[in-house]
Amino acid sequence: VQLVESGGGLVQTGGSLRLSCAASGRSFNPYGLGWFRQAPGKEREFVASISWNDASTGYSDSVKGRFTISRDKAKNPVYLQMNSLKAEDTAVYYCAVLRSGSDRQVDYWGKGTLVTVSS
Repeated sequence: VQLVESGGGLVQTGGSLRLSCAASGRSFNPYGLGWFRQAPGKEREFVASISWNDASTGYSDSVKGRFTISRDKAKNPVYLQMNSLKAEDTAVYYCAVLRSGSDRQVDYWGKGTLVTVSS
């Protein structure tokens, strides 16, 4: 499975961005998909997850109410709508295929897309 993120860029505080993740590979039928991020000098952290089958979602406390994860089985498999962006949201955002039964363990990573929020 190969994952390619897009949609990152530079945005002002309070603005919005929508990240997309395209997937390729045979028999793409993951347990779930997630978004993680890594800010400069910090460890990679969980942002949001979505179940492939029933679209149930989970969010980190830091983005709850501002970010929305969604999936489209027909097109790009997963999106991350980010609203009310803050400077502390600046990071490289990674799309991931989650391991079966987990919303934190990852089987496959994308290469990431940079989001920069200017204050």
